[in-house]
Amino acid sequence: MNGLRYQLKSVRRDKMCILTFLLPVVVGIAIHLLSGMSVQSISETSFGVVQNEAADDTVTWLRQSGTVTEYESSDALFSAVNEPSTQMIGVIQEGDAIKTMISGDELEVNRVIADTLPQAYEERTEPLSVERTLIHVEADREGLKSLLTAITLITAMFMGCTFNAMNMIREKEDGIALINQVLPLTARSYAVQKILLGFIGGTASTIVTALICMRTESAQVLPFLLILLLSAYLSALIGLFIGTFSSGLMTGIVVIKVVMILFLAPPVFFYLIVPDNAVVFGLSYILPSSAAFYAIMDLFNRQSAKLWPALAALSVHAVFWSIVYKLLWSYRRCRHGGV
Repeated sequence: MNGLRYQLKSVRRDKMCILTFLLPVVVGIAIHLLSGMSVQSISETSFGVVQNEAADDTVTWLRQSGTVTEYESSDALFSAVNEPSTQMIGVIQEGDAIKTMISGDELEVNRVIADTLPQAYEERTEPLSVERTLIHVEADREGLKSLLTAITLITAMFMGCTFNAMNMIREKEDGIALINQVLPLTARSYAVQKILLGFIGGTASTIVTALICMRTESAQVLPFLLILLLSAYLSALIGLFIGTFSSGLMTGIVVIKVVMILFLAPPVFFYLIVPDNAVVFGLSYILPSSAAFYAIMDLFNRQSAKLWPALAALSVHAVFWSIVYKLLWSYRRCRHGGV
C-alpha cells in the first residue's frame, strides 16, 4: 500500500501522466458543449442573391435547399462569394432563368450544386420520378454524438496504457528503476503496483468523461462498469509490457503511438464499414479495444444482447495477456535477474 501511495505521488510530478488523464476529459466537455449544435446548419448550402433583383418565388425555391442571404448590390454579392471563409453560391436572376457564380475554391459538392442549379430551376415545376426519404436531423445528430462519445470513452479507457508506460519509462530515465532493483520488492508486488497505477488512472479518467458526456440508464450501469474494469486492466497491462521492454523514452513514445492507433482506428473502421455478421468483423475482436468499442456502441443503441460476446472477448484477453506477461517476465528474470 505504501508503494502504491509513493507511485501516485510520483505521478503528480509527471506532466505527461497528468495530460494523459485530462485529455479525454477535455474532449468529453467539448462533445457535451457541442451536442446542441445542429449538424444541418453546418452542412447546409448557402446561396446569395441581389435584393429586389431575384423573384420572390426564386428565393422561396432556394430556401427549400439551403439558406439565402440578400445583398444590396451585385458588387456586395460578388465580394461575399469570393470571401475565402464562405462556401456561398451566388445566384443571379435573368428573366425566367438563373445563373450561378462561384469563386473556384469551394468544396466539390458545392461546385456540383452550382453547375446543376440552373437546370434544376428550369425543371422545378416538373413532377419528380423519384421517392423522397426524410431523415430526422435529431437522429442523425445523436448518432454522430454517440460515435464521438464512444471514441472518447475508448480513448479514456486505454489511456491507462500511456499512463503506465510513460511512468515506467520516466523511472528508467531518472534512475529510479535501478533503485527498485535493490529494494525489498518482489517482481509480483512491482507488477501489481504498476498495473494498479494505470488501472486507477484509466478508470478515473473514463468515469469523469462518462459523467460529462454520457447519459446511462440504470440497467446499463453494471455492463458499462464491467467493460470499463476489463478495458482499464488490459490497458494497464499493455502499458506494463511497453514500460518493461522499452529501452528508452523515444522507443516508448513510438510504441505507444503505434499501439494507440491500433486501439482506435480499426474498431471505428470495422464498425462503420464491415457488416457485423462478416468473418472479418469477428476477427477484429483480436484487438481488445474493438470489443470495448462495440460494447459501448451497443449500449448506446440499447442492444444488450450483443454485449456478451464483447465481454467474453475482453475476459479472454485479460487472462491471456496476464499469462503472457508472467511467462515473459519469468524468462527475462531468469536471463538477466532483478526486478
